[in-house]
Amino acid sequence: MTPSNESVMAALRELISYTKLEDGKSQSFRTRAYEKAVDAIASNASRVCDMTLAELTEIDGIGDSTARKILEFSSTGEIAKVERLKDRFPPSMIELMRIPGLGPKRVLLLQDSLQVVDVEGLTRAIEKQQLRTLPGLGEKSEEKIAQAISLLGLHSDDSRMEIADAMETAHRVISELESVDGVLTIEYAGSLRRLSETIGDIDILVTADSGSLVVEAFVNLPGVTAILGSGTTKASIVMGDRVQVDLRVVPTESLGAALMYFTGSKAHNIALRTRAIERGMTLNEYSLSDVNSGDVVAAKTEADIYAKLDLPWIAPELREDTGEISAAENGTLPAPIAQEELRGDLHVHTSWSGDGRSSLHDMLDAAVELGMEFIAITDHAEDLVMNGLSEERMLGQRREIESLRPSYPTLTILHGAELNIGRDGSIDYSPTFLDGFDFGVASIHSYFELSVAEQTERLLAAIENPAVNVIGHPSGRMLGKRGGIEFDADAVFAAASSSGTALEINSHLKRLDLSAPMLRRAVETTDVLFAISTDAHHVSAYNHQRWGVAQARRGWVPSHRVVNCLQLDDFLAWVGERRN
Repeated sequence: MTPSNESVMAALRELISYTKLEDGKSQSFRTRAYEKAVDAIASNASRVCDMTLAELTEIDGIGDSTARKILEFSSTGEIAKVERLKDRFPPSMIELMRIPGLGPKRVLLLQDSLQVVDVEGLTRAIEKQQLRTLPGLGEKSEEKIAQAISLLGLHSDDSRMEIADAMETAHRVISELESVDGVLTIEYAGSLRRLSETIGDIDILVTADSGSLVVEAFVNLPGVTAILGSGTTKASIVMGDRVQVDLRVVPTESLGAALMYFTGSKAHNIALRTRAIERGMTLNEYSLSDVNSGDVVAAKTEADIYAKLDLPWIAPELREDTGEISAAENGTLPAPIAQEELRGDLHVHTSWSGDGRSSLHDMLDAAVELGMEFIAITDHAEDLVMNGLSEERMLGQRREIESLRPSYPTLTILHGAELNIGRDGSIDYSPTFLDGFDFGVASIHSYFELSVAEQTERLLAAIENPAVNVIGHPSGRMLGKRGGIEFDADAVFAAASSSGTALEINSHLKRLDLSAPMLRRAVETTDVLFAISTDAHHVSAYNHQRWGVAQARRGWVPSHRVVNCLQLDDFLAWVGERRN
């Protein structure tokens, strides 16, 4: 069995991280080449490890050197260069690069000057005030790094993984096991299925003709660094020295019960078991059964079990025992929004932006293939250094969009921009120039350290600006990397509700912004609207839409409050009303 594309991409991402350390910088010709290869594989439907060298190099974005590394990984399960670099750079140094303020150059400086290679050593160095003595660092940098460690919880004994990394690992495991003979179904469960922001370990449930075959394949997956236990129907491994993955092969007739048991939070599951007892039944990972006869009442599907407990099916993201059971019982739980209800994407970048990696034409082609009815092209505005577009370039993009519109008769294309919210709440360009756009997303990309009052005022100013339709990733957080700004949520939600400005639910797993608690608060206290957007910088990122939908479910957001669920005419009316 050759490695899946997901495993190849994971190996290349690991190569990128170690190459950044080897080069001492975040961007180099080599890292950009590997990143292009990851994008190319993500967009390729064929299994790249089944290709020849010539076939690999025919794929746009994969050069000869990277192709040879792919073949090496296919043959040996590893890339020799990565293994050599691990001898120079402990894996803990990769973790250090996740801390804001610590790029590859500074991580190498810590290693060379202070022999610091992990968070524990870094914390000790900060306590001794050693960082401020290093070239390019000072007291303020030392304080900011200390704050980042605290905010990200990196000093905690409870080792958890960010959801983006955990989801990547889960999908890699699933893609490998799907090709095992006799596998019928395979799903992840646990806190990952609930879309928790951090994950302790990953649960994988499988139904199959032969449990032993699945277990054998599981413990021999590429990237396994430890086998914690193995039997005929279950096993536990460690992937990449970072996360524990637990496998369970369950009978097909018990899949629903197993999914419920391994997905719900402890409190949610206790509430369901109590409900079962009140109805003369018992509930466990195998079935819902009659307490007296032992006869199985329901087990095959979650919906069957919930129905026997006199409840509608409750979406996995809601199973936290925060009122979802009583709301389901009394009919006030919002119907779970489905990805199919989204008719368009309202935050899309192209290669016109410095950080966009797919052309405008490719992004539009992919949107049509996905069945979108409308799309907002929102490349970065001029105030974002390096990646922003000047007025002249924005006009050039507008001309290209005009020329392409006849080629996409089923797709309504809005020319917009992702505008930068300044310190005082102002946005890019003059009011006259802003009038020329069809759509506007305004986002915070700077000044994260301002007070609550200052952050609130800048958001309110952007919300009231008629050039702004959506506030993008409102808190500006990056999970595992940067905490979000603090602002008066009630004031912001009330202003957005009053003005008709939508708040974004950013679908990227490193953002998921707004957070689920914020979303629920907004839903329950105002009539504010939302936009579920991918913030896509490459065609493959359209797939992130499912995480935005899941985040909306986790935040109790009903579909009628989501502007990109509107019919086209209603959507355009909302856009026009806001801008006028």
